[in-house]
Amino acid sequence: MSSTAQPDLNVETLEVRIRRKLARQHFMHLIGADLTTIEPGRVVAELKLEQQHHQNMGFAHGGLVATMADLAAGFAAVTLVPDGLAVVTAELKTTYLRPGVGATLRAVGWVLKPGRRLHFCEAEVWCDEVLVAKASATMAVVEAQ
Repeated sequence: MSSTAQPDLNVETLEVRIRRKLARQHFMHLIGADLTTIEPGRVVAELKLEQQHHQNMGFAHGGLVATMADLAAGFAAVTLVPDGLAVVTAELKTTYLRPGVGATLRAVGWVLKPGRRLHFCEAEVWCDEVLVAKASATMAVVEAQ
């Protein structure tokens, strides 16, 4: 047996698997979001705010903020389901704490409690370094299409 340490293929495989699923997330690509961190049970999604992301007063649109929370919570859940299964949002509650004003939205999502059929998740959405929203989500585990 070689004394050379073997790379941790689980994390590498997880990222490859999630990126493959991410490629089919057309709405996410439309808004310009991407996952910047992928770990078991936790992801970070980021988006550069541009004019088309703003509501009439120049803040990040509330629907965009909720979408980022949903994306982060959902993909956090996806990291814990095997190939052949997927997750869909069963419930999402978003609480807006302050307007999203800045250059970048960053959503951090994590799984509080994974289950066979439901994953209970949370997410925070930050605009630059200011917390703008918190979300609670229930993700249902389904067969992949």
